[in-house]
Amino acid sequence: MSPELIITIAMFGALIFGTVVLGAHLGFVLVIVGIVFGLTFWGTGALSAITYRAFGIMTNYVIIAVPMFVFMGCILERAGFAEDLYEGAEALFGRLRGGLAVGTIMLSTGLAMCTGVVAASIGTAGVLALPAMLKRGYHKGLTLGTIAAGGTLGILIPPSIMIVMYASLAQISVGRLFLGAFLPGFLLAALFIIYILIIAAIRPQMAPTRVAIEGEEAAVGRHRLLRGVRGILPMGVIIMAVLGTIIFGIATPTEASGSGALVAILVAATYRRANWQNLKGAALHTVELMGMMGAVIFGAKGFSTVFVALGGAKMLSNLLLGVDIPPLAVLVLIMFIIFILGMFIDWLAILLICLPVFLPIANIMGWDPIWFGMLLMVCLQTGWLTPPFGYALFFLVGIARRLAPEVTYGDIVLGCAPFVPLQLAGLGLCIAFPQIVLFLPGLVFD
Repeated sequence: MSPELIITIAMFGALIFGTVVLGAHLGFVLVIVGIVFGLTFWGTGALSAITYRAFGIMTNYVIIAVPMFVFMGCILERAGFAEDLYEGAEALFGRLRGGLAVGTIMLSTGLAMCTGVVAASIGTAGVLALPAMLKRGYHKGLTLGTIAAGGTLGILIPPSIMIVMYASLAQISVGRLFLGAFLPGFLLAALFIIYILIIAAIRPQMAPTRVAIEGEEAAVGRHRLLRGVRGILPMGVIIMAVLGTIIFGIATPTEASGSGALVAILVAATYRRANWQNLKGAALHTVELMGMMGAVIFGAKGFSTVFVALGGAKMLSNLLLGVDIPPLAVLVLIMFIIFILGMFIDWLAILLICLPVFLPIANIMGWDPIWFGMLLMVCLQTGWLTPPFGYALFFLVGIARRLAPEVTYGDIVLGCAPFVPLQLAGLGLCIAFPQIVLFLPGLVFD
């Protein structure tokens, strides 16, 4: 066994031990493991290298877009536009069996196009949909799985902060990646809806219609529909302010993130919802999220710097390329590694650690960088739903403790289980049909 392989196993073993067994914060575990192994096998030069790489991330112009997108999503959440949108979805789909679950997926898709943050999507959809669906007799597992799976769309559909981070690390056009993410994101949403409708047809007791609920008015009120349209309008304005300016070349992603945050404030003010309390709360929540992400970024940069310097990245690359298997098998193996890591490690750390290994392989194989990057991100999305450390599971646990105390972590895991194969099916379709990813970037830019 080569020294590089031993070091690789030891570093990842220490990482999993610190996060899974000890339960320490991922960012601190990453940087501690990086520093310890760096000083042991590299020397004091490791400290300078880690600091230099971390400074490079801190001064990256593209990454400025991340806090702006987060702030924009927080403004929308606190201004109550998601509640308007949910009422409209309920009005439109309430008579359909499973319609409220379908409306929840539609709500999550709309939130994904305005927030780019899973925590905001799941938090908003959970608060709105969890009590409403349980009250109307929806099966607990279907309710929980729908909310969590729909919420994960926020990390894939633009303006996704994961896409911004990937584009910065891989030196790829953010605009092309944004366009490449739309169809895969909508494909996953469609797969979720199809699954819900099939389950509702096979097991109607899991998803009752509004007319089947005793004591509840089945007619769809016109005021609710109008309220839903009123909620869609500000979302549409903000989407155009961000994505429209990027796609049509009016602004860079960083500039568009700032304009999106400003437009979100102006739209909230137009609806008389931009009070000081909402702005202050959105700003503080943005600082909290960015502080958490900053710790992971710094730690992962330290870990990956030492990992690459000690030959781990080159060893894994040679190992994958040296196996006499077809390119498709190499791709499947890479996706399998990402899928397993997603069960234990945050997506941001996975990107920072694995990109130095997998990007050179993708270049050697001649894979389209937009297509390969989108496959990685679709695969990373599954990590939000897979135990033991799927973040979407924990977000939903926190919501359920306040709104539905009878819901347990086990209920959430079981409810999300059917949606993981659906995500993998979407990944398989993107592999089999690359134009799902490449059609829109080619249409607009080529």
